Amino acid sequence: MYRSALVSIIVLASACKGGANAASAANSNNTASDTPVTAQTSDTGAAVAGPTSTTESQVPGSAANSAGGATAPAGPTTGATASNSTISGAPNPNRVPNEMGRIMVLEYHLITDHNSAYARERGQFRKDLELLYDRGYRPVNMSDVLDKKLNLPRGLSPVVFVFDDASPEQFRYIDNNGKLDIDPTSGLGIWLDFGKTHPDWNNKAVYCLLSGASAGHNFFGDRGIQGQKSNWRFQKVKWLADNGFELCDHTLWHAQLSKYPDAFVQEQIARNVLAIDSAVPGYKIRSMALPQGLWPKNRALASKGSWTNPKTGKTVSYDWPVVFEVAGGPMRSPYDPAFNPGSTPRIQVIGNAIEAMINKLERSGNMYISDGNPSVVARPAAGATTTAATKH
Repeated sequence: MYRSALVSIIVLASACKGGANAASAANSNNTASDTPVTAQTSDTGAAVAGPTSTTESQVPGSAANSAGGATAPAGPTTGATASNSTISGAPNPNRVPNEMGRIMVLEYHLITDHNSAYARERGQFRKDLELLYDRGYRPVNMSDVLDKKLNLPRGLSPVVFVFDDASPEQFRYIDNNGKLDIDPTSGLGIWLDFGKTHPDWNNKAVYCLLSGASAGHNFFGDRGIQGQKSNWRFQKVKWLADNGFELCDHTLWHAQLSKYPDAFVQEQIARNVLAIDSAVPGYKIRSMALPQGLWPKNRALASKGSWTNPKTGKTVSYDWPVVFEVAGGPMRSPYDPAFNPGSTPRIQVIGNAIEAMINKLERSGNMYISDGNPSVVARPAAGATTTAATKH
């Protein structure tokens, strides 16, 4: 048991490290390999698996240099409500619409008490939200991008938040004499508090989940880690789905898919689908995030495959359009003929990566800015002083 726990901790402690170092473009295909591990659900009563560095990196994420490149029971009381289908917000007539421009997909991991490559300090996370809001960004789900339902007021830009690894630092409960409240110091607690003073900041973000990893990365906390009870796990996943957030597959226990045969890859992905369906029956997953940005040898299996349970004979299939890379810069507009959600690049939120990317997109004039009219697609005209529009 202890060996299993140690293996899983090591796997998750290096989560996305290899991919972050290797992925320098949107279509990275790292095939590094080492000895396969066999751990599935593991136990740990010690520290949470994941980064522990307390040194803040001042270097923007690798994507910051890529702008414009080619490439249950009743939920706890929080005051939050499900998002409206139409995104609200104050229009900004000073920004020239361009619905062919790039969209930032931000990649977060731990929301905690320090900054590092895979952790964002709580106060800094709040500042990220404030920066984006003040610069005219509003959150959308990846499904909104896929369905071309970016119904923002004129002058605002969409941004997709993606949270990897399902840690309690992202979503933690506090038990107040039998009443569950969302911990205001967790990432979700900070998000909801921000929404109280910014009513057009909707509950839209993608959570890429692990369901069979160590206790610290198992549907937001398992077996007492950080005070989280096992029977809260499925309730948290359901709360997210019920309140407007999007669920995403991240494999069962963060397996580096490049190391394993096809059957193992499909089992890792499909068994996680089964776990998510157990929490939210009938939920349609539309995306997965590659652990460490590593593609399986058969790349097609990242988006489509199946696994048959040898005990029950039941087959679980998966088929989705979105595969999140670990880095690569902002993604193309869904109206761009080169839009490829099957290889969706992201921006690792390290140091000042967000501000650097916003500045670069603004300088290049290549950022998605809504025209406020869902029936047409705004295209910048020569000189970017006026816009041309075509019907959707």
